[in-house]
Amino acid sequence: MQADGSVAAVSGDHSLNLGQYSRAAIERAGPLATGLPLASLAGRSIVARQVHALVRRLAWHGLLDYRLFSPRDAQDVVVIEPQVAEYWPEPAKLSNGDTLVLSRFAYLRRRGNEMVLESPRAGALFRIGDPAIAATLAALSRPQKISNLRRRAAALDIELLGLLLNGGMLIKLDPKHGDGLRLNEGDANLVLWDFHDLVFHTRSTEGRHSEPVGGAYAYAAAVPSLPALRPSWPGKSVSLDKFVSAAPASPFTRLLHARHSTRDFDDRNPVTLPELAQFLGTTARVLSEWKSGDDVGGGGEVTYTSRPYPAAGSAYELELYLAVSNCEGLARGFYHYDAGRHALVSLDASPEQIRALLAAAEFAMDASGPPQILITIAARFGRIAWKYSSIAYSLVLKDVGCMIQTFYLTAADMSLGGCAIGTSNIDLFARMTGLELHVEGPVGQFALGRSAQRPIPG
Repeated sequence: MQADGSVAAVSGDHSLNLGQYSRAAIERAGPLATGLPLASLAGRSIVARQVHALVRRLAWHGLLDYRLFSPRDAQDVVVIEPQVAEYWPEPAKLSNGDTLVLSRFAYLRRRGNEMVLESPRAGALFRIGDPAIAATLAALSRPQKISNLRRRAAALDIELLGLLLNGGMLIKLDPKHGDGLRLNEGDANLVLWDFHDLVFHTRSTEGRHSEPVGGAYAYAAAVPSLPALRPSWPGKSVSLDKFVSAAPASPFTRLLHARHSTRDFDDRNPVTLPELAQFLGTTARVLSEWKSGDDVGGGGEVTYTSRPYPAAGSAYELELYLAVSNCEGLARGFYHYDAGRHALVSLDASPEQIRALLAAAEFAMDASGPPQILITIAARFGRIAWKYSSIAYSLVLKDVGCMIQTFYLTAADMSLGGCAIGTSNIDLFARMTGLELHVEGPVGQFALGRSAQRPIPG
């Protein structure tokens, strides 16, 4: 309880105001510390409505777990841990005649002394407390009728199966046309994803898990940092200094040395639309297009482009989305860069979403303000996975590295400031674009603007 009568959730030095509630509502919500039955939220009384509002607000911020408790065994059968905002446990409706199979993206792993069931497609993970459930999941590696499952495990709760289905851990099959394999789960875009790629994509970005992201120094107390320079190998060395020319460095060499990260920008002197046009044209526009079918085994004709940076197999799967905060000549908003037409197309993202995107970049850079322009590098995953399968995501990341270095060199050449950003929120991007995370999603970000510091000569 706060001095003004409001309620706050507090963790360490961080506080989140949850609003004001009556004393009766606070008392009824007290069992949240150990377990408040969902039935307590039912009813139309003022107290019930207030408790429901408080619980929903906690859920919105990911501050609730959901326990399936067995009074008979006095233990948690399953604990559901939300991984995304807005998660709410709603069991899908099932009957004994339905056929279920485990999602090919679901996996069981040890976490500390617990067994957890996870999936990159799921909005929550399931902490498994009953070994019999793990055995049931193993049986669901093949399609199973619920009636058959319940005969094997009499205590199996159909509501738990409904929660697993709604949570993306299971899929329901058409018994006549479904074998539970790759083509039965999701759309054609999801068919192109291998398990390890989707897991890495969702766990190395923000938005689909609740673990800390960024410079958390999680292992500082366990092991020391590696030295900046690798210790030299023993053996004879060949010095290269004598081969270095004393002549002045070339313009390209000076450009490489001038490249640096800029985190603070001069908002009284923002980047201009002509400068942005030059930057995008130099780094990302389509230079040529062609078609080829010679290397495709019965797949038909394939189209290709050439652009200023290298890309694996000339796939050029990367797309640029610009959150514009301060650009002279261009309205604040969210834009897609059409590399073929060298044009910016305005997208219908809300001001709140744009603010959230820019604020996250400001926090990630530890900057004094938001970037003037935030470029989100997204990948059309199917474009490269169609050919490269199991190495697709690693190739995407290599292409992102090539593009970011191209951004840095161009910014230095134009006396602009730029900074690569190590995190991006794939869930926020999905809401802003309406694209599912497995269709097109962020794989990198770059802040661009006029540096608040004097540019480096050259």
